[in-house]
Amino acid sequence: MTTYATTYATTYTARPIDPVVLKDLRTADDADRPMVPFADEEGGAPLRCCLRRSEPGERIALVSYAPLRRWAAGTGVDPGAYDEQGPVFVHADDCPGPDPRGYPFPGAHRTVRRYSAEGRILGGRLVENPDAFDEAFAEAFADPEVALVHVRAVEYGCFLYEVRRA
Repeated sequence: MTTYATTYATTYTARPIDPVVLKDLRTADDADRPMVPFADEEGGAPLRCCLRRSEPGERIALVSYAPLRRWAAGTGVDPGAYDEQGPVFVHADDCPGPDPRGYPFPGAHRTVRRYSAEGRILGGRLVENPDAFDEAFAEAFADPEVALVHVRAVEYGCFLYEVRRA
């Protein structure tokens, strides 16, 4: 099994899906569907539990996840119409979690979407260069209204990971 590592210097921490939430998602996802594990024959699926790509043959599952809803429930706010859920890959069983060095899933365009403490979208930024994440996060958190950001894949719009204000 390979772990994710990079040479990029990082100031912010990419947060995977919390292990307690993963336990819930492995029982019933945020669309209230049971998890259906499968062996990933090809590998390469972006795993949100450990923030690396799957290896061929690993047991994974595609589940529906509502990251803003989960965050909002913990903070006591209602995200309203900004509540969205989408597909994410996770290991079908417990995993050791991410390597804390670097930002995961480099090499593709990403969107850094900003959210307020009330769960409202405050804007975003396209990140085309893996070396620009620290700058994008610093820009986002320079705004005192920004409570957290989601990093999303441009090609599908899927949630990849979260970064919160320190």
